[in-house]
Amino acid sequence: MKKVDLKAKPFYLSDEEIKWVEETINNMTIEEKIGQLFVIMDKASDGGKTTAELIKKYKPGAARYMGGKAPDVYEQIKKYQEASKIPMLVACNCESGGDGAAGGGTYIATQAAAGAVVDDKVAYNVGYVSGRESEAIGCNWAFGPVSDIFLNWRNTIVNTRCYSDDPDRVLEYCKAYIKGLEESKMIACTKHFPGDGVEERDQHLLMGINDLSCEEWDKTFGKVYKGLIDSGLKSMMVGHIALPAYSRKYNPEITNKEILPATLAPELLQNLLREKLGFNGLLVTDASHMLGMTSAMPRHKQVPTAIAAGCDMFLFFHHAEEDFKYMMDGYKEGIITEERLEDALRRILGLKASIGLHKAVEEGTLMPSKDGLSILGCEEHKELAVDAAKRSITLVKDTENNLPLNPKTHKRLKVYYVTNPQPLDVIFGNTSVKDAIKEELEAAGFEVDMHENYHDLVAKSGNSFENMMKSTFSESVEKFKEKYDAIIMFVNMKGYCQENVVRVQWSIGHGSETPWYVRELPTVCVSLSQTTNLFDLPMMKTFINAYGSTRPVIKETIKKITGEEKFEGEYNETVFCGRWETRL
Repeated sequence: MKKVDLKAKPFYLSDEEIKWVEETINNMTIEEKIGQLFVIMDKASDGGKTTAELIKKYKPGAARYMGGKAPDVYEQIKKYQEASKIPMLVACNCESGGDGAAGGGTYIATQAAAGAVVDDKVAYNVGYVSGRESEAIGCNWAFGPVSDIFLNWRNTIVNTRCYSDDPDRVLEYCKAYIKGLEESKMIACTKHFPGDGVEERDQHLLMGINDLSCEEWDKTFGKVYKGLIDSGLKSMMVGHIALPAYSRKYNPEITNKEILPATLAPELLQNLLREKLGFNGLLVTDASHMLGMTSAMPRHKQVPTAIAAGCDMFLFFHHAEEDFKYMMDGYKEGIITEERLEDALRRILGLKASIGLHKAVEEGTLMPSKDGLSILGCEEHKELAVDAAKRSITLVKDTENNLPLNPKTHKRLKVYYVTNPQPLDVIFGNTSVKDAIKEELEAAGFEVDMHENYHDLVAKSGNSFENMMKSTFSESVEKFKEKYDAIIMFVNMKGYCQENVVRVQWSIGHGSETPWYVRELPTVCVSLSQTTNLFDLPMMKTFINAYGSTRPVIKETIKKITGEEKFEGEYNETVFCGRWETRL
């Protein structure tokens, strides 16, 4: 096992800071040491009270929370820190901006959007805003950027969450995000080693497999990780993803049955990541309730084995009392050695010391002033969001010259909005997107008829044969053409832990929203999320990737459709899904 060097990259601790780390460890009980290994999730809705009691009881090293309005989140985090003897790492998911920190935070751009911009400025701005707004509410650790590579267009898990299919671009833009983030006292945690984006399945639902050869991995993911490590990356999230080629290289006797996700595989964490790539920072598991981990071994083994394999922190309790006992039992039984425990603790406390959390406690500045909450959603950040939309929105194709569409030439629009059925529509906040589309199109001067699909009709009056027939029966083609000048379809399909891939899904079989009309009237298709919808919609001759569904994105997309602004974003070959007909 390669031991941590707190004086070296990425910690660069002084003798005084190392002294704090060592003295803190020496003064801990074994219960406190075991507690530091956990990152807990605040799932309660009582302003942090329940979680504060958990912190007092189990002494975790870090916490995450479910979200909420900025003032409420601030008070929650304050309770966490007040309940903990040792300052806590408090993490947020800020892949797209400060909206990942709290309600009222500023969405800037998805990583796919930032990756569509010709330079890394938007990636930097996402990190910059994420850092400023997260720090303002008391966070100090960002689970980002995503350093996965979009090598398989069928993968919808990383589709909008990674910068590119090009390792060099991924590395450059990840560095830019981290540079922006670290303008604040924030720690970046890139994810998901050993790399997602090769296969199409979701590690939330099964063990992911990165099946590249060692040579292929070195040229792609290895290149990205090595570049980030050399530039001073402090922490990394380990995915529940196997890397069989390297598991077999370091353990030639391993059988297929014995191949484990990286979170539980010492040959990947110790031999590959620590020794070959030279990573000296902190490793945290991805969420431990994901099936990629739970399917590998029983829970009582998973918990301590993750630490024994080389992870330093374990993400989330399933059951607090049980998981704490499993970790303690693993230590007592020798699964976690004393040496491994002490090494993990040095990395955890070293990470905290690297941004001066121990000094902030002494100075009374661990929580920022509540006055700083005004930075969330401030005008400066909103302007950066508009700039990101302007620069990223991408015209993938317009092979029949349907653009521009403007109120002078195509005033009467039929508009289709294709999205998830309940409950995902509510979870992702898509319910207001349809209204925003109509409002912004009307503000631009169009007459808009928003289509009502089967989901809309059921929401109004329930399931019925009448609603089914309304959703499938279409009026005459000629009358349809007399009523409208053009058609715009907005597609906003998203997914989370229900299926391995997200594809365009119609509200009902043979529904009237399906694009039967593409040869009747000029039709423009806009994707507000997944970039690869042409696989299901190859008949669309005009296709735009907008990468987001916020009002600024919708407004800027309409400006480009009307010809008021030029398209500036770049696409990569994944948008065509390896098919010839998607290019037509």
